[in-house]
Amino acid sequence: MAKFSLFRLGRFIRSIFVPTASIIAFSCLLTFVFILYQPTPGPGSIQQLGWQSWDVVREYAGQATMAGGPTEGLESPTIGPVPDGVDWWNVTTGLETVDAASLPLDVWDPLMQHDTGLSEIHITECIFDPFIIPSIAADLCDPPSTKEEDALKGKWVRVERNLKEQLSSKSLNVFYRRTRRHDIPLVTELRILPDKETPSPFSSAWHKVAHSISPAGQKRFLWYRTDRTWRDMTDAERRSDIITEIDALFGSDEPWYGFEKVEHAVFDGANNIEPVWLTYRKGIKPPPRAPPLHFSRDGKFKIMQVADLHYSVSIGSCRDTARNPCTGSDNLTNTLLGRMLDSERPDLVVFTGDQLNGQGTSWDPRSVLAKFAKAVTARGIPWAAVFGNHDDEVGASREAQIKYMKGLPYSLVEAGPKDIHGVGNYVLKVKSADPSMTHLLTLYFLDSGAYYNGVFDWFGFFHATEYDYIRQDQIDWFLQESASIDAIERPFTPDRVKDLGDIWSRQAAGQVLPGDRQLAKPNALMFFHIPLEITYRAESYSAADVDARTGRILDVGEHDLEMPGAAKRQAGFFHKGLLQALESDHRAGRRAPEVKVVANGHCHVTENCRRVKGVWLCFGGGGSYSGYGKIGFDRRFRIYDVSDYGETIRTYKRTEHDEVVDDMVLAGAGAPSPYEGVA
Repeated sequence: MAKFSLFRLGRFIRSIFVPTASIIAFSCLLTFVFILYQPTPGPGSIQQLGWQSWDVVREYAGQATMAGGPTEGLESPTIGPVPDGVDWWNVTTGLETVDAASLPLDVWDPLMQHDTGLSEIHITECIFDPFIIPSIAADLCDPPSTKEEDALKGKWVRVERNLKEQLSSKSLNVFYRRTRRHDIPLVTELRILPDKETPSPFSSAWHKVAHSISPAGQKRFLWYRTDRTWRDMTDAERRSDIITEIDALFGSDEPWYGFEKVEHAVFDGANNIEPVWLTYRKGIKPPPRAPPLHFSRDGKFKIMQVADLHYSVSIGSCRDTARNPCTGSDNLTNTLLGRMLDSERPDLVVFTGDQLNGQGTSWDPRSVLAKFAKAVTARGIPWAAVFGNHDDEVGASREAQIKYMKGLPYSLVEAGPKDIHGVGNYVLKVKSADPSMTHLLTLYFLDSGAYYNGVFDWFGFFHATEYDYIRQDQIDWFLQESASIDAIERPFTPDRVKDLGDIWSRQAAGQVLPGDRQLAKPNALMFFHIPLEITYRAESYSAADVDARTGRILDVGEHDLEMPGAAKRQAGFFHKGLLQALESDHRAGRRAPEVKVVANGHCHVTENCRRVKGVWLCFGGGGSYSGYGKIGFDRRFRIYDVSDYGETIRTYKRTEHDEVVDDMVLAGAGAPSPYEGVA
């Protein structure tokens, strides 16, 4: 009977197992859906398994305004109706924005505007620079980690700045982890202290990095504080307290825009070894963008040319100057440049190459680029630049430098098309201040290259034998850009449709008569570093023009104080490019070139303007105490003062002693008679 009863019981249990299990499973599902699952911030709802770690689904829609953007956004802003009394260039335009959540967490790029914080910092020393052999650097040089740590705090990211770059073939790098988790304490403060010192006031939130951060000399250690999580902070605290990026600065100048120095240096410097600083950025600090270039309401636009700064990682060494004492030439030049800017108040500054000294002294271009335009950006002045032959002799490539320059405040620099020679071939357009936004002045920028030919010595050092030149594909690009520019009615009359009270003054004496108008492209200026060979040659086909009215040879300013600086080879840019791009193709019009002025640098003690076949070829003259010069030849800066809505181009030079030299009109009213010969 007992066996029979147990058998019956077993059958009974087996018969109810499936329905009972189904009921329990369904009950668990209902419990999860209606009780356990809650759409509130928490590990179950705000985190998902991502490519790097537990990536947070954003509660905070932080967006970073990225530097740069297409040139078209600067030249032809897409704006809606302009309110009465508001200038069109002051209307906010749609800037290029990138969701900070889309930025990669395992890439070091100080130009990325991360709002994501750091969770841990480490320092490693490696027997070689990871930049040299990146394929094996992770295995040999990165800090140890586990998959669990990577998922919790983020993967290690190397700050690609070797703190031992000046001292050893070894590398000393800072690493950090970056995480989007909301429950991980984030870094909010950094300190560098000698060994056995601790931050004050001290708390358990402070962490000491085990390896010394000093590349040499007294041992110093990096401390970092992680006292609050993302969730513990308000939006204002997230923007102001979280450290979002780490960088390094070589030398004693200011750090990159948006970054601050840690209070004490990593290394104080000794002899010819520059100081090393750790720098950091808190929150998002995108550089301010330049407004679209425009004439004033009375039709004026002023350009200052800054030629051949020759800045170094160090504070610089004075060359060929009677100034005494003269120490810290880069800083002295910045002070001089600031004084010139305050005197002239230009609308645009153009750096015409050799911003960096090269020659072994600008080995960290990022530290040099952080300071070369400081006097300009501090005053909120838009600026553009071209490369010289020294800029990429050592350190970063032109492609990398153009990226950095685009990330500076008020920069109008563009990389230009990738399928032609050089980096930095681009066009900027200056427009009218009235609501018509008429294109009144064209500015061309070309990369004249560095060196075409040279030899390597027994030690592997390159010695240039020929300068580079403007290539045929650049000529084709220029002609294509010129052909795309629409003709306007010249001289230009601003649109005053909103100002009916002034309607009768437009009929006053001096108004341009209909017969004096023409359809033509706006006047243009062009900037590149290395001059054309025709700038120097005195043969009949390239001799300086003669003013038909006065008989004066149109060659004004100092020259022949140094050897010619043009390339030996030429692709014919002057005749095949400049003389072919005319301001009007109308047969009845004169064959006036569109480009009225070509502005060069390169030759520091040459500063003349020479007109050849209707085109003025002008040098800026050296403006820096860090570049070579000549005793008795003052540092100077060339000004292009454009007026009459682009019709009149006047130039002069302002010297370090505030003298105005060789003031003359190149085009427009008061200029020498037009060239009437055969191009």
